[in-house]
Amino acid sequence: MNQVKRAKVLVVDDDSVVLKAVTQILQREGHPVVAIDDAVEGLAAAKDPSIDVVVLDIKMPHLSGMDLLRAIKADRPDVEVIMMTAFATVETAVEAVKAGAYDYLTKPFENIDEVSLTVAKAAERKSLKDRTRALEEALTARSQFEDLIGQSSQMRAVFKLVETVSHSTATVLIQGESGTGKELVARAIHYRSARRDKPFVAVNCSALTETLLESELFGHVKGSFTGATGNKKGLFEAADGGTIFLDEIGDVPPATQVRLLRVLQEGEVKRVGANEPVKVDVRVIAATHVDLSRAKEQGKFREDLFYRLNVITIDLPPLRDRPEDVPLLAHHFLKVYTGKADKKVNGISPRAMEALTCNRWTGNVRELENVIERAVVLTANEAIDVEDLPPGFQAAPQADSAVEVFSLAHLPYAQAKRLAMRAFERRYLSALLEKNNHNVSSAARAAGVDRSNFRRLLKQYEVAGRSMKPRQGKGPDSDTGPGVPVLEAVS
Repeated sequence: MNQVKRAKVLVVDDDSVVLKAVTQILQREGHPVVAIDDAVEGLAAAKDPSIDVVVLDIKMPHLSGMDLLRAIKADRPDVEVIMMTAFATVETAVEAVKAGAYDYLTKPFENIDEVSLTVAKAAERKSLKDRTRALEEALTARSQFEDLIGQSSQMRAVFKLVETVSHSTATVLIQGESGTGKELVARAIHYRSARRDKPFVAVNCSALTETLLESELFGHVKGSFTGATGNKKGLFEAADGGTIFLDEIGDVPPATQVRLLRVLQEGEVKRVGANEPVKVDVRVIAATHVDLSRAKEQGKFREDLFYRLNVITIDLPPLRDRPEDVPLLAHHFLKVYTGKADKKVNGISPRAMEALTCNRWTGNVRELENVIERAVVLTANEAIDVEDLPPGFQAAPQADSAVEVFSLAHLPYAQAKRLAMRAFERRYLSALLEKNNHNVSSAARAAGVDRSNFRRLLKQYEVAGRSMKPRQGKGPDSDTGPGVPVLEAVS
């Protein structure tokens, strides 16, 4: 089964018994532990960038735990700190939380599972913040391609092509499914060109009738058709010196295609009903979700216009072909909609991100944006979870492995294999617990896995087993186990 990186924990307590006990509890869970019995030395150790979680005693000589907490959070605010105290009060807890502590533990520990569970939750929060920061850095590091976002090889190729063609005046044809961001590419080209200070005019050619489309594009003179009560400039004239973006160019009627061809060939437009042409200096960027080459062969699109438009072609990949861009896009939309909703949602849980990455996204980036907006509105947590996603994302994996493999067929092999293994392992653990009446010890024995490792797997895959209080002693089901002392009252 997959191994995950465990959090590195710094434990600082001047009581050697507690220090040894907490160290052994955490090491048994697989956490690397740095144990220090002096607060001043602990402050120096906390500067180690590999430390994820710090566990501190409040009462220590030379430097109190509260002072140490404040110093650590001032130097490394990303580290999660858990306080330990034998004298827990509401005031102590409030003071610790205000100073930046994630949680606090009361000594003596009634249940040693509380120690490992609290550290695991703090480590998960630290990991979530680390992933969020990494995504933010990736968003910042990109070359500010407006709202074009991606780190996949396909999108890097698009960014490179955009940079190259921006400095020319050549006509560009952008091809891609609906929702892939064709207008964003057109804007990126315009705002990197020498025309950036001139107008960028966008028109959806499929949204207008033939008469209205010609009037919008080329303008008209008074009386040229019913309703033409005055002279009107068209969008080509409005875009003079700048760029016009003709979205869904494949839906333009044949008669309008002839007029577009004249603009591209002669650099002039003739208003509907006018006799004299008007010169325009406009760069044309067109986009379509249909195969213009096939439409040309079928006689639905003029061959000469096709070649005029198809000087430089940019193909935008669908989101399902670049799943590695899903986390980056999801985080971008999370920032956008948490700002709009004025909600504090700090990230997306691993389970939710796995579900997002596996989805086929027939609506592409636009669909992902809608899903994240919905989740931000609905969630009551500090991170979006699977339950906040639409119902289709929450469905249990299909029992039929052929169906499951087919659903992952759009992903790269390594990623599909990893996700399929996670789905198998989660189902295996759930089935094993069910078979053993949700008894963790019995399930672990049936799996041939050490109980502590089995519990760690349950946490990793978020599979719930029956909560069991630790027994005193060292029997096979004891939570304390050999070598781990049962903690009594400590100062």
